Amino acid sequence: MIPMEQRTLGRTGRDVSVVGQGTWQLGGDWGEVEESDAFDVLDAAVDSGVTFFDTADVYGDGRSEQLIGRYLKNRPDADVFVATKMGRRADQVPENYVLDNFLTWNDRSRTNLGTDTLDLVQLHCPPSSVYSTDAVYDALDTLVEERRIAAYAVSVETCAEALTAIARPGVASVQIILNPFRLKPLDEVLPAAVAAGVGIIARVPLASGLLSGKYTKDTVFGPDDHRTYNRHGEAFDQGETFSGIDYATGVAAAAEFAALAPEGATPAQTALRWIIQQPGVTSVIPGARSVEQARANAAAAALPPLPQSTLDAVRELYDRSIRPEVHDRW
Repeated sequence: MIPMEQRTLGRTGRDVSVVGQGTWQLGGDWGEVEESDAFDVLDAAVDSGVTFFDTADVYGDGRSEQLIGRYLKNRPDADVFVATKMGRRADQVPENYVLDNFLTWNDRSRTNLGTDTLDLVQLHCPPSSVYSTDAVYDALDTLVEERRIAAYAVSVETCAEALTAIARPGVASVQIILNPFRLKPLDEVLPAAVAAGVGIIARVPLASGLLSGKYTKDTVFGPDDHRTYNRHGEAFDQGETFSGIDYATGVAAAAEFAALAPEGATPAQTALRWIIQQPGVTSVIPGARSVEQARANAAAAALPPLPQSTLDAVRELYDRSIRPEVHDRW
């Protein structure tokens, strides 16, 4: 296994790799993935130094969790911290975020992952009022007390939700969309997390692949790919698909971003490197559907820091092309 930089994931006290492995793709929501192919991707990630997997109980209706559970059973040498999520298996109303439902969802995830105690459970982008409800945190504390989970956290859509959660003493980490096309969290969320000792998990780091520079305005995605069916938030929050950016706008901006990649690095690796070096970020969780993608993502951790000139160019591109469209929305 190749060593990779490790950072402490907030209040969990556990160290995780700066590049983790997102596993939404493995559930099948980006197109079908064979189990053997999924295991090959996870092998490539672990052998490249990844010690952090992120999943959710609704990715492929639990298939992602099940794959990870079976994989780790077959790889006892892999010291991997697994974060999952709960909350999207019911109608998205605050009344569903109660202990009885938490227990049911928790039992299902523990079975899927094949473990008695989950490393970390994150509320999966619930209604905004959930983040400020005392009874929700009391219920999460109960899961910890019963050793069903070792720690809890939140996954959010907005900066306001992140700040509300960071103020809660039991919240270990916050997962938030952060990439060169989504800079708003840099203003308040990351500094607040640093001050509170809360970890930051950066998701959608490549803006659903836009920042790879591989797509054109004519690219066609499969009908079962959320990049086809959720461009305007038809199935879930629009920000989860292309970071909420109009596709044509994103393709044009991605072509400019690709030109900023240093010699020897791909645009995708450049985007990951940019995220890794933002103060307060614990880990970034790109997905991968191939061994080559998993290895390339992990290799971003070994790139030298981007120079200030590149950071300034990213900010200029964002302010000119992206900010007018989406900044205030998020």
